[in-house]
Amino acid sequence: MGIVSWIILGLIAGAIAKLLLPGRDPGGLLGTTLIGVAGAFVGGWLSATVLDRPVEKEFFDAATWGSAIAGALVLLIGYRLLFGNSRD
Repeated sequence: MGIVSWIILGLIAGAIAKLLLPGRDPGGLLGTTLIGVAGAFVGGWLSATVLDRPVEKEFFDAATWGSAIAGALVLLIGYRLLFGNSRD
């Protein structure tokens, strides 16, 4: 997959992570979107290095999507822990 595919995947993964963790984030929609893109890259990297499961070249591979969504969730949770959760 190319860089544009990873960005599109990250945008969608960020939206899915936002659906799974509802509430107001300190960075708003733009911050959540950027976290989703970064989460896709981090999730793909962790999948390839730690889990020894390299992501496929296919855009519609379940492991690729799972790692991107998991990476976005981890970064979103970390972001909320560091910068506050405005769910109150």
